[in-house]
Amino acid sequence: MIIGREKEIATLQELLHSDESQFVAVYGRRRVGKTYLIREAYNYDFVFQHTGTYGATRKQQLSDFRDSLYNAGMDKCAMPKTWSEAFLLLWNFLKAMPVDGKKKVIFIDELPWMDTAKSNFVHSLDHFWNAWATTRKDIILVICGSSTSWIIDNVIMNYGGLHNRLTCQINLQPFSLYECKQYCESKNLGYKDRQILEAYMALGGIPYYFSFLKKGQSVAQNFDRMFFQPGGELIQEFNALYASLFKQPKRHISIITALASKKCGQQREELLKATKLSDNTDFTKALQELEQCGFIRKYTTIGKKSKDAIYQLIDNYTLFYFDFISENTNGDQHFWSSQANCPIHTGWAGRAFERVCMQHISQIKDALGFSAVISSVHSWTYKGPKDPISGKVIHKGAQIDLLIDRNDDTINLCEIKFTNSTYTITEEEDEKIRNRRETFIRETGTEKTVLVTMITAFGLTPGGYANDIHCQLTMNDLFRPSK
Repeated sequence: MIIGREKEIATLQELLHSDESQFVAVYGRRRVGKTYLIREAYNYDFVFQHTGTYGATRKQQLSDFRDSLYNAGMDKCAMPKTWSEAFLLLWNFLKAMPVDGKKKVIFIDELPWMDTAKSNFVHSLDHFWNAWATTRKDIILVICGSSTSWIIDNVIMNYGGLHNRLTCQINLQPFSLYECKQYCESKNLGYKDRQILEAYMALGGIPYYFSFLKKGQSVAQNFDRMFFQPGGELIQEFNALYASLFKQPKRHISIITALASKKCGQQREELLKATKLSDNTDFTKALQELEQCGFIRKYTTIGKKSKDAIYQLIDNYTLFYFDFISENTNGDQHFWSSQANCPIHTGWAGRAFERVCMQHISQIKDALGFSAVISSVHSWTYKGPKDPISGKVIHKGAQIDLLIDRNDDTINLCEIKFTNSTYTITEEEDEKIRNRRETFIRETGTEKTVLVTMITAFGLTPGGYANDIHCQLTMNDLFRPSK
């Protein structure tokens, strides 16, 4: 049973009733459920389906493609030597089918892996679609791949024969907390929202990762098994993740390793210094690919220009890897459980909860009642200047992890706190919050209303300084269904 994806399924199924052939691209992060979505949407009914082979040579890819033709029912044929010959075989196979008004769905999975060096693959795909498939009205060609950057560069943004040829594209996003809760309920795991949230902070909304959670085990027990014990399902995931997405992943890993050490992210110049990589087009391309694949985000602070953009690592699993998996140098099989309530766990939980909030902006807007208002999301940092003579700080610095700048002359200044019970605002914390708000208003010169918005797991302790907070949200608000 497929969880969620109602809009995506409806989009794919509507194509079955179109009056012309359709060219569809489904892309998104590795393990997000692209293949499962396509198979479920079309009830596994394909006239031809094929999956590219990771790391295979062109000769092996062509051999595998011919085997897929055999599996689809094609008679024996000579081995194709080029992709042009391979797609001609596919076209001859399709031509033999009756024109009966029923759509014939072709599904090619992991398409980027088929594009080996000097294979002329993209040109051959272009010719197959433009010269043959479009001459009929009953073809649905669905391509899929985890290498989001390849799909974008070679198909979506193609300026050759495939330019503007896509009739439908779906960028499949990770599950929301609401969908993960539905998934956990379908597996009868028995978890409360707090446990699902903790799992999400480490796994993100990746269905494949959630599939390894076993009934009868707590989240902590599952994590010990999945990440730290021999044979754990996700022990080797980090290397497999980046190797499968990028042909030369060392540059990408170097960048995310540097970003993992800076919670708020780094500017391009800082990244170049930290990674010791050359400032060239390869570096720019790596940043773009990491952003396209959803591992990092690029943002500008309010009042800054695009050249001052900051890159921030936002992938939940990758950050969990750096905080815990890579730190388990002693091979402790219960490393996660042993770190519970320790500083390393507390620090991680705070940062992870902030990321989850950023991944659920639509739910936050809905809970605050302005989902229809156009808005933009920012982070903001201010380093207080020092007196040139005395060296003393003139104004205290301030750091705000989440700002929602709204078109209705309002800004939500979000304070995000993760605890295992209600959060109490002390006098010291109240002073810090006031300083952040006042500093932000003073330094940005904003004329908008700035509302302090607390987002916590279990809410604020009533009374005291909590009464000075303009808006309050809890983790329950993050579990709202997407609109």
